[in-house]
This record gives sequence, structure tokens and C-alpha cells, in this order.
Amino acid sequence: MGKPTGFLEFARELPVDKDPLERIKNWDEFHLHLPEENLKNQGARCMDCGTPFCHTGELISGMASGCPVNNLIPEWNDLIYRGLWQEALERLHKTNNFPEFTGRVCPAPCEGSCVLGINNPPVTIKNIECSIIDHGWEQGWVTAHPPEKRTGKKVAVVGSGPAGLSAAAQLNRAGHWVTVYEKGDRPGGLLMYGIPNMKLDKEKVVMRRIRILEEEGIKFVCNTEIGKDITAEQLVQDNDAVILCIGAGKPRDLPIEGRDLKGIHFAMDFLTANTKALLDANPEGLISAQGKDVVIIGGGDTGTDCVGTSVRHGCNAVTQLEIMPKPPEMRAKNNPWPEYPKIYRLDYGQEEAAAKFGEDPRFYTTTATKFEGDDHGNVKAVHTVQVEWQRNEDGRFIPNPIEGTEKVTPAQLVLLAMGFLGPEQFLLEQMGLEKDHRSNIKADYDDYSTSIPNVFAAGDCRRGQSLVVWAFNEGRGVAQKCDRFLMGYSDLPQ
Repeated sequence: MGKPTGFLEFARELPVDKDPLERIKNWDEFHLHLPEENLKNQGARCMDCGTPFCHTGELISGMASGCPVNNLIPEWNDLIYRGLWQEALERLHKTNNFPEFTGRVCPAPCEGSCVLGINNPPVTIKNIECSIIDHGWEQGWVTAHPPEKRTGKKVAVVGSGPAGLSAAAQLNRAGHWVTVYEKGDRPGGLLMYGIPNMKLDKEKVVMRRIRILEEEGIKFVCNTEIGKDITAEQLVQDNDAVILCIGAGKPRDLPIEGRDLKGIHFAMDFLTANTKALLDANPEGLISAQGKDVVIIGGGDTGTDCVGTSVRHGCNAVTQLEIMPKPPEMRAKNNPWPEYPKIYRLDYGQEEAAAKFGEDPRFYTTTATKFEGDDHGNVKAVHTVQVEWQRNEDGRFIPNPIEGTEKVTPAQLVLLAMGFLGPEQFLLEQMGLEKDHRSNIKADYDDYSTSIPNVFAAGDCRRGQSLVVWAFNEGRGVAQKCDRFLMGYSDLPQ
């Protein structure tokens, strides 16, 4: 490495974000970048560790360890230390089609498996990645590169989320004619409507990359749902191959008493309506939290995004219920390196709620038991109880209610952020696709072929709800397999 003693000389440093009480006044991104000299020092912290785990992309204990797209992290850390920004960008783009997305929304499993992180704070990999690509855009280094030759093969990609975009980008690079179908009014899928603007700017970041893809020859067809506007049969007939990247959009519900009351919404409906209202500059359809007591049921990134959005609406109060126990401040003994560290974090939404209301809005080992309504059929309160996790007769951990911990929390808006159960089934049933036991499209990893010969599947609709970076991994993987199917060979990297 450029500075073998860097990890001994420099402490981990991240840029200071915009003040929580200031940033909640708008929908702008609030993460900043370090000055170049400071960033060089952070790159210098990358050790000559011999066997880097940061770019392995393995599943350990059911969670990602290392980078799923196998970013060449030690290489571009070293290049940043040496001030070779353009070379660093080239290394970054070798494995990652959209580092400006992962650099903003990925939970950085690479940092969790950093060798330095065994006994010191890990290298600031995510921040360096985002700085490289943002600098590249500023310098005009990110430009369209249409393929020199076309194969004449036509590929339809259904869904323009992370998996669909990476599959389309790779197949276009191979010279195929690619059309991406999106049922929404804008391309991007989860990147457009599932992640709030302050976390991933839609015009400055998402659409900027979409325009590059269009310049490279990819065609985007929006407001078009396959199976309804175009039949699945017609799509298969009109194309040499079809790739399904339709996500896992079926939300997990909470069928308890009072679920039919007005004011109870799925988190993704809330987030989608908010972003659409922002982009259209039209509040029609907005599910507003303004002046309301908000209860969010569920954690994860989606729950956090609901907290941040509700605070920006001007909610009266926000409470977030998590059924799992509060994570420890440090790695537990059963969560060793290089597993993803399951530790307590104050994410941006909770940080903003704490700044405004005085405390972290999360209540752990707590579940809702009943929704209470008013005389007009509107939700007015959520009944909860604390739980204790115990093994049942089959040896599985289950939550058992603790008597005497019942509580009633005022709520005029309830958001369900409890994850997803799989893809919507309409298209799968119309096509007669074989499904796995979890209702996902059956297609083996590293193959991606479905039960229909020229139809492939990738992303959440194949593997189930997962990280954006896994979707990018699968998009690249399915592109290689599809290219091989079309041409008999493939020069595309996975």
C-alpha cells in the first residue's frame, strides 16, 4: 500500500453531516465530503492486510460479509491515497455500475469485514467510494459509452430497480438492444420511490445516471405494466430474452384488531406518495404526517426512512416499535468478525427525531396488539405490549407477551414497515412460472434461468427481500448468463 503505517497514524474520520434540526427543513441530501487531504489519510488507513475480506461478498450467518459486487476496495483506497482519482474511478466502475447509489444507500458490509476493524475502527470505505464517484461526475469523467457493435438481439428487462438497471447496463454493453419496462411513471424502481430524496436525490443522482444509460442506447418504457398493458406472452414472443427484475413488493401485513381503520398504511405507500408529491410539486395523493402522532411498526432502513419523512412533514410525535431486542453497543460473542456487526446504531432518521423530540423514537421488544379507532373510523391509538423471546417446544425463538407491560400510544397515522413477503403474484401466474416455497420465482443463483427457457429472473423477486447491493450483484450475474444464452459465450464479468 501507499503508506503501510497509515492505519497506525490516522484515526477513522467521517465528514460532519448537516445539523439535524436544519436538514429536516428540506428534502436535500445532507451527507458531505471530507477535504481531499483528509480523504487521502482515510485511504492510507487501508492496511496491507494480505487477505482482504472487504470485497469477498459472502453470506455468513445469513448476512452479507464483504462487498457483494466484489469492489476492488484496497486498490482504489491506495489510489486515493496517491491522489490518482481518475484511476480510482476506473477501478470502481470495473465492478460497480452505479457507485453513486451504493455509496449513499448501502449499509457497508465491506466495513463490517474490514481486517482493521478486528481491533480498531474500520476504514471509511463507503465514504471513500461515494467521494470517488461524486468527484468523477464533477470532473466530467462519467460519460456515455455506447457499444461499438450491436448483436441484433433484443432483450426486455421488466423492472427498473437496482437489479434491472445493472442487468440492462451490462447487456447493453455487450451490444444487445435493451428495453426496460417500468410500471411507475419514472424509471428507477426502489431507487426512485422506495428511498427518500434526502437519502438519494432523484434528479441530481438517479435521473443523471438514467440519462447516461439512455445515451448509451437503453430504452425505458414507463407507465407500462407487463401482464396488463402488454401481455407476458407478447413480451416473450417479441424478444430474444426476457429478464424479470420485479422486486419483492408484497408487504407483510399486521392482521390485528382495528387493521381496517383509516390512517393505517404500508410504509412503501407512504414513502412512494411522498416522493411523487415532491417530484411533481403536487401534494395530491400525499399521505401527510403533519401535526399527527405517528407510530411506525418495524425497523430497518424502511422504518428509518419513515421516521425521517415524518419529521420533515412536521409530525407532532413519532414512535417506532421494534419487536427484536435492542442490539448491543459492541459486537456480541456470537457475532464475531467478519460477520456483519449487529450493533446499536443511531441512523439518520432516529438522529433527527432525537434532535427534535429529545430521544431515540425506538422501543425495542415491543409489539402492537390492537388498533383503536374514533367514532369516524380513524385510528387514534395503538395498543402495545412488551415481549420476551423464548424457545418453544420446537426449539425456535418466539416472542411471548409480558403481563403488565401493556401500553396505549396516541396515533393518527400508523405505518407498517415489517418487510416484504415476495413478489406480486399476478405476472408469475400469468406466465406459469415455477415458484419456490417462499413464493419467489424459482431460479438458481449463478444460473438465473426460470422454468421458461428464454426467461430469467434476478434480484428480490428471485432471492427475496435483500440489500440494494445484492440486487446489483444479481443484475450483473443475470446479464452474463443471459448474454451466454444469446451468444453461446460471454465476455461480461459477473
